[in-house]
Amino acid sequence: MGAGKSTVGKLLAKKLGRQFLDADHVIEERCGVKIPVIFEMEGEEGFRRREAHAIKDSTAEHNIILATGGGAILLAENRQLLSERGTVIYLHASPVELWHRTRGGEGRPLLKNGDAKKILENLYVIRDPLYREIADHIIETGKPSVNQLVNTLIMQLELSA
Repeated sequence: MGAGKSTVGKLLAKKLGRQFLDADHVIEERCGVKIPVIFEMEGEEGFRRREAHAIKDSTAEHNIILATGGGAILLAENRQLLSERGTVIYLHASPVELWHRTRGGEGRPLLKNGDAKKILENLYVIRDPLYREIADHIIETGKPSVNQLVNTLIMQLELSA
């Protein structure tokens, strides 16, 4: 959440001539409502079920760049699909960086109830090892511009091809 998945993903897709998909947008298109409404009506569990279906369907596509929601990594089936069907890139940012990027919390249901900084720290402790478990590439998002991040990523992808 706030690592830049959509921003980096869109530019990467453009530079590689691929289609960009955002799992959250896929879910919103299918449901006809925004993610916060799904959380409000179905809770996180209902949202995660929908997210798993979107990831399963999206990862069956070819020549795409897929940005997943920050918590998609929590379900073992998502980790397996992402790992088996594509190259996984972990855009790493510290909890403090994420807090600065997500302040305001608009459209971020998990940050609505409580101390957002503490919530992000707790999510990081749980999610970071899971991202690292399946990541083919880890990119630090702290200092470089989006263009620099994407260029670094393209170089890493070319080296591992």
